[in-house]
Amino acid sequence: MPLPLTGKVALVTGASKGIGAAAVVELAKQGAQVVINFSSDPAPAEELVARIGANNALAVKADAGNVKEIERLVQTTVDRFGKIDVVVANAGIMIMRDLESTTEEDFDRMVGLNVKGPYFLVQKAAPHMAAGSHVILLSTSLTALSGVAPNYLLYMATKGAIDQMTRVLAKDLGRKGISVNAVAPGPTATELFFKGKSEQMLKGIASLNPHNRLGTPEDIAGTIAFLSGDASNWVNGQVLRVNGGAA
Repeated sequence: MPLPLTGKVALVTGASKGIGAAAVVELAKQGAQVVINFSSDPAPAEELVARIGANNALAVKADAGNVKEIERLVQTTVDRFGKIDVVVANAGIMIMRDLESTTEEDFDRMVGLNVKGPYFLVQKAAPHMAAGSHVILLSTSLTALSGVAPNYLLYMATKGAIDQMTRVLAKDLGRKGISVNAVAPGPTATELFFKGKSEQMLKGIASLNPHNRLGTPEDIAGTIAFLSGDASNWVNGQVLRVNGGAA
């Protein structure tokens, strides 16, 4: 019996570490050929290529917030594999800023990678995607939480945009038979999440989850893989919170 994603080509941004890396491993495990986008250090991406196999994986350096580099990333994918069936817009950053402390540079950097990047990635990839393809954006479970600290303002503004992008893109690309959904992780054990947090803080956050732990990148990757395959064909325009019941 063929694997669920056999014959599919998946492009994942921010894919050399954390959730992105776990996603490409899971997608490949389910049969997909994968493009592993990274922004700076090639070593983790090349390690993933070696792990998956060079016939089924390609590492591509590109700034996922720069439209010209996004175009090159998409074209490189099509040149190598001939098409795109799955887009996972995972690349993103979290700069903790409340209103008073936000600079224009902070705003432009966050919106550029977290909002502009996914927007134009989907725009450039869509012409190469057939009916039955899937777009998965990355949001956060914090958008459904009322007790959010003020210094999450800038980050939340970008993820709120992703939620609305998901809802409306599903109507737009749905006309072509392409599904658009978002995965909204809760606190997840990644390098990005650990940054700036003490051990005591991390334990406190984990204790708020009914499972008394943080999520893992693999927890999120399984949901991304589900949304990438035929089993999710009637799921469209949804923001799926994957947080173990934390929010």
